Amino acid sequence: MQIKSMPTYERPQEKLLFAGPGTLSNPELLALIIRTGTDRKSALQLAEDVISLTAAESGSITTADVRELMSIHGIGSAKACSIVASMELGRRLLTGNVAEKSSGPVTADDIYDLLMRDMMHEKRELFMSIHLNTKMQIESKQLISIGCLDTAPVHPREVFRPAVRSGAAAVIVAHNHPSGDPEPSAEDIAVTERLLKASKIMGIRMLDHIIIGSGRYVSLREEGIIPG
Repeated sequence: MQIKSMPTYERPQEKLLFAGPGTLSNPELLALIIRTGTDRKSALQLAEDVISLTAAESGSITTADVRELMSIHGIGSAKACSIVASMELGRRLLTGNVAEKSSGPVTADDIYDLLMRDMMHEKRELFMSIHLNTKMQIESKQLISIGCLDTAPVHPREVFRPAVRSGAAAVIVAHNHPSGDPEPSAEDIAVTERLLKASKIMGIRMLDHIIIGSGRYVSLREEGIIPG
């Protein structure tokens, strides 16, 4: 169904205008970037194709490149460039000027300061990856997964594929505990050990895994779980 054939209250643009962007699904938001569909597919259907392909190929649409997007029928160079540019702008705005503010190697306190406002009162578990340059300064941050109340599924490829694409020398991963207690669980430690093994294979150092709670955090490097 073409978007113009949908009921007015279901169209992405009208939903955004009258109810705000938070009411739109990811495909609906992406459809507003894509803008137009083809003879066979609406912009919303193309958006669903993009999200499906990039989840399988890149792990996330935020790390997809133009050529990958153009492999989708109906996504030409203009649409692909619009999507990639939108993702890059969002990434830059999300990161802000953190890299410029830090003149030396990043610390666990720096990561906590960077993420606490996003994570401290979040009711879902967010898993983030922080990309560092050769001077161990922050270059960018990447949302890896969003979980339910107390879990965020994560796989090593989802962490290290964006890091490889961005040319990161090292990563720090972080997630929040919606309960407010940042003490690491057995699953947290198991995930950390899997990521450490993957980091050695990928040749990208994993410096720390930071768990953010209510007003405090735990660094698994400081706890001795990650070698110093």
